[in-house]
Formats: sequence, structure tokens, C-alpha cells
Amino acid sequence: MNIQVNTDHNIEGSAELNAYIESNLTKAFKRFKVAITRIEVHLSDENAGKKGPNEKRCLLEARVSHHQPIVVTHHADTVYQAIEAASDKLSRALDNMAGKLTHHTGPKDLLVEEPVDLDDE
Repeated sequence: MNIQVNTDHNIEGSAELNAYIESNLTKAFKRFKVAITRIEVHLSDENAGKKGPNEKRCLLEARVSHHQPIVVTHHADTVYQAIEAASDKLSRALDNMAGKLTHHTGPKDLLVEEPVDLDDE
């Protein structure tokens, strides 16, 4: 699983922030590591440096092999809070997707093995 971190010009990227993101996401999505090829992290400051509530945004995009990407976003007061909450949302979304895949009854499950005789009326 590859983790790619992108920041806007208002958020200063650092090795410390990257290490935090990598350890947090690796631990959170350990059980999905075979299915997830890449997670893109987009961090931004919505108010461009002005003080305000919920101005930090974390957008997580999980690239799941053979499926459409799953995207979640969260706004919070700090970058770290936004990362934590977005990580939780993405985990729930991946659980939801996995549940749909394992409990889905496709057309092959609805095939009738014996021909139905309609002349019995």
C-alpha cells in the first residue's frame, strides 16, 4: 500500500507530519492492505491562514484494486484531528464496500438448475 501526501500552499508539509500520516493509515488499514493499492492524502486550509472553526480539511482517496476509488473528507480545527476523523470515515466506507461484496447475490446465484415445466397447469 502506497501512501501519497499532498498539501496546499497554506499547510507546511514536514517529515514529522508524513511519518504521523503513514503510521496512522498503515495501522488503520492493515487488514485492507492487500486490496488497497494507494491512499492519497490531500490536506488543505480552507480559510487560507485565517483563524476559524473547522478550517483544516483532510481528503482521503483510497484506490482499491478492480474497483472505483473511495473518497472521504473531513473538516476539523487541526490537521491531526481532520486526519483521524477522515481515517475513521474511510475505514467505515471500506467496511461497507467489503460487506456489499461478500453478501451480494449476483445473477449466477439466481440460476435455476432444473428446467421449470410450465405445462403443469
